[in-house]
Amino acid sequence: MPTVLMVVTEDWYFISHRLDLACHIRDAGFRVVVATRVGAHEPTIIAAGLEFVRIPFERSLRHPVRDLQALVALNRAIAQLEPDIVHLVSLKPILLGAIALARRRHRAPAVWAFTGMGYLFSSNGFVARVMRPLVSGALKHLNQGSRCAMMVQNDADAALLHELGIALPAHTTIVPGSGLAMDKFSPASGAPEGPSIVLMPARLLRDKGIYEFAAAARLVHQQHPHVRFVLAGRFDRDNHGAVANQDLQTWIDEDLLEWWGHREDMLEVYRLASIVCLPSYREGLPRVLLEAGACAKPLVATDVPGCRDVCVDGKTGLRVPVCDSAALATAISTLLSDPAYAHALGLAARELVRERFTIESIGEQTIAMYRDLLVRAAQSDGLSR
Repeated sequence: MPTVLMVVTEDWYFISHRLDLACHIRDAGFRVVVATRVGAHEPTIIAAGLEFVRIPFERSLRHPVRDLQALVALNRAIAQLEPDIVHLVSLKPILLGAIALARRRHRAPAVWAFTGMGYLFSSNGFVARVMRPLVSGALKHLNQGSRCAMMVQNDADAALLHELGIALPAHTTIVPGSGLAMDKFSPASGAPEGPSIVLMPARLLRDKGIYEFAAAARLVHQQHPHVRFVLAGRFDRDNHGAVANQDLQTWIDEDLLEWWGHREDMLEVYRLASIVCLPSYREGLPRVLLEAGACAKPLVATDVPGCRDVCVDGKTGLRVPVCDSAALATAISTLLSDPAYAHALGLAARELVRERFTIESIGEQTIAMYRDLLVRAAQSDGLSR
């Protein structure tokens, strides 16, 4: 039974984005071990029947000593488990995992799963501009060639990796997301009661479009004063683009927004919403839009990589230009004013998710990628002898 070591920074992220995929891979005949920073979600991982090892990850790039500790722990886990495949999810695990593998005589083949190019590759901020060439250079140096497969979630991210010289097209596979279990997200029976809710499910980050969402709320309230604009998501203090506490409090005090914090019961949250909105600056493949679509909710999102794959303009939702709060407000008002149109978009969104993004489809694409990588690695070993 081949062993897959899936490396993820946080247990909460693994539970929300990778648990169903890990179980699907396990059921296909692989031994799956999760390497992550384990916190409150340890019981859920155990209940799912998965193995795990503790890695003291820090998600930001600002703590080199802690990163060294995580590297030592990850290297130890690889030595003990001797995995057949190391599946590295997002930039920090990719960097540390690739370093750990580079130090070993027998290098397990690795999947580098980019979940979106994120702050470092999409921002023009000072830190991003300084770090981007350093990280790109490190990734090019650590790439193991035929023993390394790149997994990206959209065409734009694949093109960026090729442009930066990090990945070869032949070793890059587009797998749209981590798969959704349709039975866990179903439409509510009937329309939500009470005032309409425009929901934005996202971490409180500037590049998720939080400020544009607040500005759009101010504009929409001029025509629809009773509509509730709701943020559902956690603060992310490790991220350079975190929303300022004072700004959030100002919006709440002005009755522009409600903040519901992080919610474990997202199915019920989606069912309360009339519209689900994500005005993000860039995404890999936003799971919240998939979940909302599976609940038959009409979508409003920016016309950027990732979002446009789920929010198909005029079919599953309405797309708006990035950083355009006026256009965002117009799209939201359009759907609020035409419930029949919004309902039709929601039904089409559910059908799109069923056709392209289920756990069964994504799981099989991932397993096919594993098997191709194992064959390429075996061929590489044969040539090197």
